[in-house]
Amino acid sequence: MESVNFSDIFKSNFLENTGSFSLVDSLIGLAVAFAIGLFIYMIYKKTFSGVIYSHSFNISLIVMSMATALIIIGISTNVLLSLGMVGALSIVRFRTPIKDPMDLVYLFWTIVSGILCGAGFVVLAILGSLLIGLVLIVFINKIKIENPYLLIIKYEDNDIEKPLEHLISSSVRKHLVKSKSVAQGFDYEVTYEVRVKDSDMNFISRISEMSGVKSAVMLSYDGNFTA
Repeated sequence: MESVNFSDIFKSNFLENTGSFSLVDSLIGLAVAFAIGLFIYMIYKKTFSGVIYSHSFNISLIVMSMATALIIIGISTNVLLSLGMVGALSIVRFRTPIKDPMDLVYLFWTIVSGILCGAGFVVLAILGSLLIGLVLIVFINKIKIENPYLLIIKYEDNDIEKPLEHLISSSVRKHLVKSKSVAQGFDYEVTYEVRVKDSDMNFISRISEMSGVKSAVMLSYDGNFTA
């Protein structure tokens, strides 16, 4: 009885076509992926509106675009390689915390662009990236977003609450009490969400000069976390 080995199972040239890829198409795909990654890099730098700009994260967008394109080029030429790549990538766990939702948008944009470039849809990747970049520039840079602030005040005299409330209401356009706590020793702490008038924050000095106020701190606030 004739034995059947592993290579006999794959008679449809799966094993023989490992190197059957176009070098020119691969270079074009990687070059376009690099160009789109560089375009994403510039858009991210221009539209960044957070507190601390991460240059390393922005650089990683370029590398991720090229790496994704390289993976797609590799697995598109060989079925066995694609199965092995899926198995290898399935055990990878990325634990880097992404706090800003816009960072997820840029990551997804980069991965999609790399996939399209690796699959040969170069024109679609270019047109899509141009449109996405235009939308981001228009909606982030052109439309003014009013960022609220958190005002944290510590004081030791409960009698100054009404004068403090009057001073805040007359100095900001809108304010809302977010929390209030009382510690031992009659130390009070109140947190306001405020929207300032034309970036005027001189009222913080007036608050800190009030009798009984221990400290007044202003923090930027995006609705989810302080920075």
